[in-house]
Amino acid sequence: MYSVFDIANWFLSKESMTHKKLQKLCYYAQAWHYTLLDEPLFSERIEAWVHGPVIPALYKKYSDYGWIDIPKYSGKLKDFNNKTLDILQTVLNTYLEFDGDMLERITHAENPWKEARKGLPPLATCTNEITLESMKAFYRQLYDEEQGE
Repeated sequence: MYSVFDIANWFLSKESMTHKKLQKLCYYAQAWHYTLLDEPLFSERIEAWVHGPVIPALYKKYSDYGWIDIPKYSGKLKDFNNKTLDILQTVLNTYLEFDGDMLERITHAENPWKEARKGLPPLATCTNEITLESMKAFYRQLYDEEQGE
């Protein structure tokens, strides 16, 4: 298992991006890794905040950037196994074209975030966890539909 910071550095090594976009890419990396490989990518908690899934530890590190891009990362990257690299690259290829606001809208339409916030007003503060199992149930169904199963 890696840390969310290892994953964030990998995404940031590809391009600079906003904090919101980085949060959503890390979320999708965790969701798809757990769905396809049945093992968590990182141990940090993901919560259903107003603007979509957020990893609080990552938020704390990058919140000072606000709405401006976090600079591209040029340090040493963690050595990822090939399966993990494939998932990270696929997540990047799939979601790279979207900005943070669009990724927020996409996650707001998906069950893991909606279930974690069930019953809350749209702008209510929330620290409810988006569980690995809720991610797996939702993204597994998407994957199976895509595969024609």
